Amino acid sequence: MIWQIELIIYILLVASAVLALRVKDLLASVVVLSVYSFGSAFLFAVLGAVDVGFTEAVVGAGITGVLFLAALYHTTRKSKD
Repeated sequence: MIWQIELIIYILLVASAVLALRVKDLLASVVVLSVYSFGSAFLFAVLGAVDVGFTEAVVGAGITGVLFLAALYHTTRKSKD
């Protein structure tokens, strides 16, 4: 049963990483990167490293997301690509 959950999380991680690279709106990219961080935190928790998962959720999605949003506030929202 655990490998099915891991497979779903791996697919979510790959899909969110590709989506973060493909999306043109920088705000959407920040949201997708936060989803990626929460997915990896959940994967760590499923694998038994709950402390690492909690740290990833706090630092990866929380603090990094807030810093990205603050940087985005001071720059343009759309990518020029």
